[in-house]
Order: sequence, then C-alpha cells, then structure tokens
Amino acid sequence: MNEKTFSYGILRALGIIAALFLLLYFLYQIQSVLVYIAIAGVISLIGRPFVIFLRSRFRIPNQMAVIIVLLLVLIVFVGIILVFVPILIEQSQYLGRIDVEAFKTDINELNNQINTYLGVEDINILESLKQSEFIQGLDVNLIPKFLNSVFGILGATLIAIFSIMFISFFLLKDSKLMLNSILVFANRGEEDKFQRVFNKIKILLSRYFVGLTMQITVLFILYLLLLTIFEINNPIAIAFICAFLNLVPYLGPIFAGILMALFVISSQLGADFQMVILPKLIYIMLGYGISQLIDNLISQPLIFGASVRSHPLEIFLIILIAGLLFGVLGMVVAVPFYTALKVIAKESLSEYKIVKRLTRDL
Repeated sequence: MNEKTFSYGILRALGIIAALFLLLYFLYQIQSVLVYIAIAGVISLIGRPFVIFLRSRFRIPNQMAVIIVLLLVLIVFVGIILVFVPILIEQSQYLGRIDVEAFKTDINELNNQINTYLGVEDINILESLKQSEFIQGLDVNLIPKFLNSVFGILGATLIAIFSIMFISFFLLKDSKLMLNSILVFANRGEEDKFQRVFNKIKILLSRYFVGLTMQITVLFILYLLLLTIFEINNPIAIAFICAFLNLVPYLGPIFAGILMALFVISSQLGADFQMVILPKLIYIMLGYGISQLIDNLISQPLIFGASVRSHPLEIFLIILIAGLLFGVLGMVVAVPFYTALKVIAKESLSEYKIVKRLTRDL
C-alpha cells in the first residue's frame, strides 16, 4: 500500500465519520418531526384495519374512510384535552382559594389518626415536609410560571396534533407510501425481500397496537367504574392516567396503583381515617388488583400471544434488558422493536439455529 492510497483511506474514513456526525446532528435537530412521523405511523397501523373495514363492509371510498378514521382519532385527542384542561384550571383556582390553616388542621388530624391506628410513635407530617429539600426550595412565584408553561405546552400540543393528523392522512390514504420510502434503501434485486419483511412487520405491529389500544380501553373502563362507585373526584382523568401508565410494562401498573391510592387519600382529607379513608382505600385497591388480574390473565396473553407471536418469558426478558439499557422509553418500545428485528432476522438469518428457534411461530 503506497502513501497516496493510505492518505486517501484516512481522508475517506474521516469524511464518513464527519458525515455520520452531521447526520446525527441533523436528526437531533428535527427530533420533534421524527416523533410526529413515529406517532403518525402508529396511528396508521391502528387505523388501517378500520379503513379496510369501512371500505369492504360499507363500500366507502378510500379517502372518505381515511377521513372518518382520522376524525375519530381527533375526537379522542380533543376529548382528552377537554377532560384535562378544565381540571388543571379548576385545580389552579383551588390552589388560589385554599385555606392553609384548615389544610394544616386536616393534615394533622389525618396524621394523628394514622398514628393512633398503627400504634406507632407520633410522626409529624408537617414538620417532615418542612424539613424536606422540596419544600425548602419551593417558590410560590413558580405557580404562575408553571401555569404559563402549561398553556405554552397546550399550544405546542395543538401544532403537534395538526402535524400528526396531516402525516397520518397520507400514510393511511396511500398504504404503499411508507413501503416506497423504505424500498429506496434496498439493493437492486432485493425489493421483494424488503416488501415481504415490511408487510409482515406491518401486520404484526398493527395487531399489537390495536390490541394495546383495546387493553388501555378495558382498563380505563374498569378504573372509571371503580372510582365512580366510590365517588372519587375527577374519575375520568384519574382512570385515564392510570390506564395510560400501563403502556410501561411491569412498572406502569405499580406507579398507577400508587397514584390511585394518593388520589383516594387526598380526596378524603378531613374524613375519619379508620372509619372512612382506610375502608375506601382497601376496597379501591382490591378493585384495582382485580382489574390488573383481568389484564394480566386475559388482555396481555391475547396481545402478546396472538399479535407478536412471542413467549411471555421472552417478552419479559426483552423488556427487562431494554429497561436497563434505555430506561422507561426502552421498555415502551421494546416489544414492537423486537418484533421487527425477529421478522428481519427470519428473512436474512434463517440458516442459524437460534433464529429458527425464535422465529418458528412467525
């Protein structure tokens, strides 16, 4: 190898590295657009079966079916906003009218009742809160700033919804749009393999996301009934938040249960702990546990078994590894990402025994 060839190789490697860094920097700068595209892709995977149903069953033209499906999605988004915005406004107004002395009395009374019921030494909740770093660093002026940031987030949310709906329309309208975009990366003569892989991934992920939507909906209804029966304030918002947290496998239900318990206790401040708060908390947590059993024994096996064609232990290990490597976001995207990898591996590495074993049900 002469000096000229060696120098050319170094320059070429440096050029590739520089181009890679520029690409990563560009992707970082447009990360919000990538998120919009990813969400629109999920919506298209969920909405595609409904578009096909409307076309085949009611003979509705493709474009009109797409518009109907997107209108339903938009109604869900708007419904969520209409549920949460009044609650935020109501809570901010409540914070402005709160009687601090009465609140202290309620906290102290609850503290005394808990200590008496548990038979422990006096634990002063107010003093513990005062000594915490959070309370010591709390600035009352942050509340107006927080409200302004909330309204700013709402404005950005409207822009995001419009962008997502716009992208989703074209992805649903032209089912081959995403495929044609991916085929540009295929080598000449390998287009058929790319198309097989893409179609298989699309079918599996579509089933997965539809099943996941049904799972969240079932949990939302169960939580809503539970909270409504026991007359907890804002049951729709609480049920939605707790159901939505189940998108995070394993950890989500734990945090949702803790959050629901906190909402129950906070809504009963001033009531007798032993006679009112504790019994209601036990019944609601029991109902929450039954809802989780229904989800774990019925909903999740149907989703993971019928959609992604993976063993529950396999799914658990993948979610655990993704959580350790990438945190909560990794746990959320672990199953669809792993499913796509399995389909790709089956098409490209089917000669290996481990690949045959893992992809035998695909």
